[in-house]
Amino acid sequence: MKQITFAQAEHQNKKKVTRRERFLAEMNVLVPWQRLLDALSPSYYPDAAGKRGRPPTPLDRMLRIYFLQQWYGLADEALEDAIYDSQAMRDFVGIDLSIESVPDATTLLRFRHLLERHSLTQRIFEEINASLAERGLFMREGTIVDATIIAAAPSTKNKAKQRDPAMKQTRKGNQWYFGMKAHIGVDAATGLTHSVVTTSANQADITVAEQLLRDDKEPVYADAGYTGLGKRLAEDGNTLPPLRIATRRSTIKKMEDGPEKQIKQRIEHCKASIRAKVEHPFHVIKNLFGHRKVRYRGMEKNQAQLFSLFALANLVLAKRCYATTDGVIAS
Repeated sequence: MKQITFAQAEHQNKKKVTRRERFLAEMNVLVPWQRLLDALSPSYYPDAAGKRGRPPTPLDRMLRIYFLQQWYGLADEALEDAIYDSQAMRDFVGIDLSIESVPDATTLLRFRHLLERHSLTQRIFEEINASLAERGLFMREGTIVDATIIAAAPSTKNKAKQRDPAMKQTRKGNQWYFGMKAHIGVDAATGLTHSVVTTSANQADITVAEQLLRDDKEPVYADAGYTGLGKRLAEDGNTLPPLRIATRRSTIKKMEDGPEKQIKQRIEHCKASIRAKVEHPFHVIKNLFGHRKVRYRGMEKNQAQLFSLFALANLVLAKRCYATTDGVIAS
C-alpha cells in the first residue's frame, strides 16, 4: 500500500470539502476515462514517444491536466503553478510531489497541439456523447439550434500589427462585436449539445443551421434569426422536419389586441420555454468555465477547444439527470 505524505494526510483530515474537490470528484466519476483512452491512444503514444529520450507522460495524466485547463480557464504556465498549489488538483491528476514533478508548460503545450493536429478534441466530443447516449441521456425528441458570439481581442498592438484575420466584426442590437460564433445543436429534451460548428462573427446563423440538425426528422426549434430555414432546406432537396421557428416580435406587435393575439403569444411562450435549454451549454462554458474570449489566433485552434468545452459542458449538465451508483452525484 502506498504511504501518503504528511501534506496529504493533513488535507484528507480537514473538516470541509471544498467546491473544487466536490466538482472534481463528480467529474472523475462522470468522464468515461477508459473510452477516451482507447480512442486517443493510437494517436498519442507513437507521436509522444519518439525515438529517444524519456518515456512520455501517461495519456491518462495528460488528459486529466488538459481537462483541468478547460474547466478553470488557465494558461499553460498558470495551470502548472495551480497544480503545484492545489492538493485537490494533484489528487485528481494523481501526482505525488514527494516522488515526481508536475509536467511543465511546454509539455502541456505539445499535448494540446497534438490534440489539434489529429482532431482529437472532436473525437473527445464524440466519445463523451456516445457514452451519454448509452446512458439514455439523448432523447432524440428534437433539436434546438442557436449561436453565441465569443469575443476576440480587437487590438492591433501586436507583432503583426493587425487583428486576427479569421475573426470578423458584427452588430447585435446597437452594439458591435469582434470575434467568432459558436453554433450548436442541442437535444430538445435534455439540453445536451450534439453538434458544434464555428464561423466568424459576421456569418448569419441560418447559413450553418443545416449542419446542426440530426437525421431523425424530429421538430427543430430556433429563434427568429432562423426565419426562412424551411426554404433553405427545401432548396437542398431535404425532407423538411417540423419547424418551430419563433415569430418576430414586430409581427406580433402589429396584430390587433384580441383572442387571436393572445393565442399567438401563448404559442410563442411555449416555443421559448423549450428553446431556453439551448442557453444552458452557453452558460456553462461562458460563466462556469470562464470562456468569454477566444484564447488563440485562428479558427482551427479555437474550434478544437470548443469541441472540448462543449463535451465537458455536457458532463456538467448530465450530472443533474442521473445519480451514480457510488453516491458521489445526486440527481
